[in-house]
Amino acid sequence: MAHSGARVMVTALTDTYLKPLAEGMRVAGYPILAMTADATDTDDWQRTVDAALSEWGHIDVLINNLGATAGLNGTPISDDEYRFVLDINLTEAFKGCRAVGPHMIERGRGRVINISGFAARKGSPESLVYSTAKAGLARLTQTLALEWAPYGITVNCIAPGIFPDPETGDPQQIARSRENARETVPLGRVGELQEVGFLALYLASDASSYMTGETLYIDGGLSHS
Repeated sequence: MAHSGARVMVTALTDTYLKPLAEGMRVAGYPILAMTADATDTDDWQRTVDAALSEWGHIDVLINNLGATAGLNGTPISDDEYRFVLDINLTEAFKGCRAVGPHMIERGRGRVINISGFAARKGSPESLVYSTAKAGLARLTQTLALEWAPYGITVNCIAPGIFPDPETGDPQQIARSRENARETVPLGRVGELQEVGFLALYLASDASSYMTGETLYIDGGLSHS
């Protein structure tokens, strides 16, 4: 987004990755507003929206991108684990939309992009709550798209497959993911992070102005295999 001229606000629970990201973007000359916030907390969402409006006066695009999982693996999932995974993967997007929605409705325009996963279409072992939440995010996207269409707001969802992060991921795990992808992903490889970025840029742009309520799978065909 920043490469294309957008003024970007980024939030994260801690400064661990947020601070170096923000510093790197500022050094590169990109305008960025960064702050720590809990995306599952209603008050933090309001604080985030207030900061963005104070800095720039309006919000054009909301991207909800958060994820966590807890496996079953023969062991019952506790209530706390269940709530945690649902909050991270589904509730945070609901709260983000609820916080930003009134502003976009008042302006009569806006773009919402929810980041889901191929689990929204296809479940897998040891991902019971995660798959449930990601499928729920697809339905949230679809329903909100219908509710907000009269206000000129589009709501779409990106469902990525396997996208290792070479900067934060374990090198050995990334190598295993690349090797496994040759056998399990129809296109025979893992995804590159910029490929998700390109799709998000499309959904944020006027080029997608007639698209809403869609979940777009970018997984090399994995969800169809």
